[in-house]
Amino acid sequence: MTGLVLEGGAFRGLFTAGVLDALLDMNLDMKYIVGVSAGITNGYSYVSRQRGRNLEVMEKFINHKRYVGYRNLLKCKSIMDMDFVFDEIPNEHCPFDYETFDKFDGKVLAGSVNVNTGEVEYFDKKHIENQNTILRATCSIPLLFQFVEIKNQFYADGGLIDAIPIKKSVFDGNNKNIIVLTRNEGYRKHESKVSKFVYKLYRKRYPKLAEALKNRHIQYNNQLDYCKELENKNEAIIIRPTIEMNIGRFERDKNKLKEIYNNGYNETIKIREKLIKFID
Repeated sequence: MTGLVLEGGAFRGLFTAGVLDALLDMNLDMKYIVGVSAGITNGYSYVSRQRGRNLEVMEKFINHKRYVGYRNLLKCKSIMDMDFVFDEIPNEHCPFDYETFDKFDGKVLAGSVNVNTGEVEYFDKKHIENQNTILRATCSIPLLFQFVEIKNQFYADGGLIDAIPIKKSVFDGNNKNIIVLTRNEGYRKHESKVSKFVYKLYRKRYPKLAEALKNRHIQYNNQLDYCKELENKNEAIIIRPTIEMNIGRFERDKNKLKEIYNNGYNETIKIREKLIKFID
């Protein structure tokens, strides 16, 4: 079986939205989807077959004060008003098709980090509910979001530990994978000042999470190398941006975000025949 692996990346995820809309236009119905953070939030709309929904949400709400903004940190303790983003928008403003999602006859997995164990846990579609707690958890970046409680455990952004969950897909039996990345070719992650600060902040209360964060850049670069190894063996197709991803994590420029979406769409359409042959 062929897996679809979705990297996170906050608003860089508009690239992934474009890729997934292209797959829908090509009627490529993947039966295994795994992702973290923005990757899997986009992936949910692919599973519900709602072409253009992720782009619509961005265009309608990117400048809404409750969607993203530092004022929300004071009111909601998160840079996004999570109730607005994961409750009001999908249930009132841009309705999510829960019925079609529920009928999906494949596997869709959202990864989130258990802050006590420092391990990524994957939640399948049976965990979905109208509050979208799983999606809240997989997007909860430390410092910018509160940790999310699920069954008396607290969870954070899955991309902290398993940003490109390719090994999960391979472990689950997929001998071929389509991997959607949100960084340009040649990108390598380096230890940042923020990572060092977060490590110091959490090392006493959440030592396993802190240790994992300390080595995050090493883990990420190893994942990139593994993706390349699979690609060289014709066991993976990597789709990545071909325009410069010179945007902030929470970019507000609609034109830049639309350009990124279009790049994802167009790059996928370009390799249509290659994708079809690879999946078949």
